[in-house]
Amino acid sequence: MLSSAELNRYNRHIILPEIGLAGQEKLKQARVLVIGAGGLGCPVLQYLTAAGVGTIGIADFDVVSESNLHRQILFSAADVGKSKAEVAAQKLAVQNPFVKFELHTEGITVQNALELVQDYDIVVDGSDNFPTRYLVNDACAMQQKPLVFGAIFKFEGQASVFHYKNGPSYRCLFPEPPSRNEVPNCSEVGVMGVLPGLIGTIQATEVIKIICEAGEVLSGKLLLLNSLTMETSSIKFKRTAQAEVTALQPDYEAFCAPATAGSAADEIEEISADELKDLLDEEADFQLLDVREPYEYEQYNIEGTLLPLSTLEQQLDKVEPSKTVVVHCKTGSRSRQAIQLLQQHFPQTTFYNLTGGIDQYPY
Repeated sequence: MLSSAELNRYNRHIILPEIGLAGQEKLKQARVLVIGAGGLGCPVLQYLTAAGVGTIGIADFDVVSESNLHRQILFSAADVGKSKAEVAAQKLAVQNPFVKFELHTEGITVQNALELVQDYDIVVDGSDNFPTRYLVNDACAMQQKPLVFGAIFKFEGQASVFHYKNGPSYRCLFPEPPSRNEVPNCSEVGVMGVLPGLIGTIQATEVIKIICEAGEVLSGKLLLLNSLTMETSSIKFKRTAQAEVTALQPDYEAFCAPATAGSAADEIEEISADELKDLLDEEADFQLLDVREPYEYEQYNIEGTLLPLSTLEQQLDKVEPSKTVVVHCKTGSRSRQAIQLLQQHFPQTTFYNLTGGIDQYPY
């Protein structure tokens, strides 16, 4: 039953015939798990809290960083370094004291996924990487829980609902993960700050529709949004045998980074940040290439030759093929692409990729 204060708070919901008092009471009884309290998770959490979803689980192991603030609208500069899940819960509790929050600061893992998903009615995927997406999908498939999906890339976003009334799954749409480093993350290519708000709001809408049994749920459709043109389109897809999952993968990182025998990616050797530091300390004779952009180099660098990936082919004369060459970027993705290109021009040269990029370097 709703209290008089709740009846007043949710009045504009209740007077909607498609929701009504019965729908609002369903929202109060609902338990929703949100995976990730980042760009997508923030608007999802805010709108589900405002809507009066009774219990909201927040699964996120990460802490707030300065680079999150342009899009993760629950956080401020004072929150940098603090747990995203904990800060989100504190602020959301002020937004609506009638909502209960359950924190899972370890995030979702292979070890806890099935038990975690089992405790909720609906799961919202606000993650930003393929291993987590496949893990969440598989756990929801095994537990038969509706999964509200969202993804963003630069200026484009996607949304869909999986496992709804035995509907198609994430694996029906994407049977296999992309090859290693095929899709860079937002720390490499950027993301428009308002885009996760657009997609996250769509995700929250689907959650409310599922709970209240209102409208047509985005099941069997992938909604595509281009924020630069404000055009939307949708792709229909059906349930396939890929939807049947009987066990979790033991290692989703390995599953999403398959090695293809003989591929150029396999031939790229890695060097750790500590090993690179030792080479620099020893003043070893090798060439260090930084393939980030000039503005990134100016912010911080470990010296070396600046050859941005975007103009690398025009500056091949700056490469010293007679030496061992170590290539790095911010996180290790662009540098792998650079090495694949360089190997074509200098097949006899030994190239090393800095694992994890300059972000892992021990200053």
